[in-house]
Amino acid sequence: MDKNILDGLSMDLENSNMEKLKTVFPECFSEGKLDIDKLLSLCGEYIEDDFEKYKFEWKGKAECLHLAQKRSTGTLRPCREESVNFDDTNNVYIEGDNLEVLKLLQTAYYNKVKMIYIDPPYNTGNDFVYEDDFADPMARYKEITEQTTKSNPETMGRFHTNWLNMMYPRLRLAANLLRDDGVIFISIDDNEVFNLKKVCDEVFGEENFIDCLHWKKKKQPSFLAKHTAKLMEYVLVYGKNADQLEKLSIETLSDATKKVINISNQECVRHFSKGVRVKIGENGIIKAGRYKIKTMEVEYLQDVYYENGVTINEVDVVSKFSVSQEKIDQFIKDNLLFITENSGLRRDVSEEEKKKRKSITDLLLSEYGDNQESDNEQKDLFGNKYFDYTKPVKLVYNLTKSLIYNEDDIILDFFSGSATTAHAVMQLNAEDGGNRRFICVQLPELCDEKSEAYKAGYKNICEIGKERIRRAGKKIIEEKGDQIGIDDEEKKPLDIGFKVFKLDTSNLRIWDNTPITGDNQIEMFTERMNSMIDSIKDDRTDMDVVYEVMLKMGVPLDVPVQYIGVNEKVVYKVVYKVVHIVGDFLLMIALFDNITAEDIEAIAEYAPAKIICAEHGFADDSALSNAHYILKDRQIELKLI
Repeated sequence: MDKNILDGLSMDLENSNMEKLKTVFPECFSEGKLDIDKLLSLCGEYIEDDFEKYKFEWKGKAECLHLAQKRSTGTLRPCREESVNFDDTNNVYIEGDNLEVLKLLQTAYYNKVKMIYIDPPYNTGNDFVYEDDFADPMARYKEITEQTTKSNPETMGRFHTNWLNMMYPRLRLAANLLRDDGVIFISIDDNEVFNLKKVCDEVFGEENFIDCLHWKKKKQPSFLAKHTAKLMEYVLVYGKNADQLEKLSIETLSDATKKVINISNQECVRHFSKGVRVKIGENGIIKAGRYKIKTMEVEYLQDVYYENGVTINEVDVVSKFSVSQEKIDQFIKDNLLFITENSGLRRDVSEEEKKKRKSITDLLLSEYGDNQESDNEQKDLFGNKYFDYTKPVKLVYNLTKSLIYNEDDIILDFFSGSATTAHAVMQLNAEDGGNRRFICVQLPELCDEKSEAYKAGYKNICEIGKERIRRAGKKIIEEKGDQIGIDDEEKKPLDIGFKVFKLDTSNLRIWDNTPITGDNQIEMFTERMNSMIDSIKDDRTDMDVVYEVMLKMGVPLDVPVQYIGVNEKVVYKVVYKVVHIVGDFLLMIALFDNITAEDIEAIAEYAPAKIICAEHGFADDSALSNAHYILKDRQIELKLI
């Protein structure tokens, strides 16, 4: 296919992996084919006819790997009417089969997710576990969303096999999304914990196994137990790269990184020299005087002058500090001390202090909640319980809190269920001023018509999850306020919004290559040809197409879409920061009809990296040819859909 044509498929994982291998081991390729024996020999592994070596196998495993790498023909369509604060939020809620969704997230979120938490089906015999369809996953998804139940009873004879075939490809795709310092937490019980451990050892590597945490859930009444009363479930923990994963701590340094210097009862004059960092502007003056810091006051005895973000004069400070002058000088030397106009002196936490954090233990007790608490959380928000066996907010909250916070950390949950993860992320951000963002993915499994949820008007699980996030966000604001942050000048709105996207087939028409049989074959072929003149399906909107383009160009779903006028026509502008590129990555998308060379000239004035146009939208072939020449001279890439 022409590299300038944007197809309707997800990232080609197989080709991406092959290109990486070619870069490192070019000698292992002949006529474009990989010589696996040569690759293994270069790594010190020599092929032997040893059929007795240890390995974990089950029927369908090979097909699972192929399925994980099979490109998706789907897309994610925005649903503004079901979203909250669509234009401003960084959170995402996706309705769809998580296998296809994980494929679609590969390009935009590859190696970008800090933490994954999932609570998958436990395979108790009544879970919603279905077999994926290798031939047409999207058709299978459409079929599944019309079913109310699809259990996996032990009597099927492939009880564990079906569950493993469901989990394996999803974990494979999820591993690609984790950052090198990322971590995945997986809740499970004793039905599949041992099989899951073997699968995760293969997917993430045995060397990246961190722990198997024991979570104390609600105790079963002893008279209901068949043999023993079940007290524990498990949380398997793997790092993407265990050597790069920081200590998992029960303490958070989110507040500590902007901690007020310790307070004593002794008021004294402290001195700090020039070179202290300033948290406001680049150049200016903080007038001498008293400044309130929560429960204490700081008085600058001289005006504070600063340039380029650091003080340029020596200043005496009257305050109540238990730290010595030597400590203050050391903080300055280590670039840990800074001042603000409204909040006085503050300091960052050093790397040494971070290392002193207390690790979480492998036994998670009351601070991580239990099933009774999760039931009560539902009743508190809804006045009723619509989910069984949900996890409490405390569990996901404290697992998230165990990680050292970095700005804009992404938390992914692709078995979202009742949206506990979204609730926990918003709650934690409200308490420590963080800017974590969540991505929740959930299959819109239909609610049983006899269930309380259905009677309350919720037709599928996603409807409950979205409503839970709305209600939880409103409750958090009522309790914590709508502004977060410790310093007044750094306060920002709490993000309780979320963008809703729904899995569907691609917005772009894909050639139907099925054989034409029967009478009138010429007419049928002509009709098929004519249907491809317009590359975009009739029932799709511009925004549907814009977000598909963004996903497949590697732009995350939370990046805002701007509207600009060009020659009285609407063009969509997407500005995205890319780590390895100096400046912003600018993408312009023109979907209007009758595109002329003058239109392309006007769009090019914005100096985008790429311009995306519908091929059928050009006024004529001459306009399309001129567009290529105009943009080639300006080193702007033109892609067609």
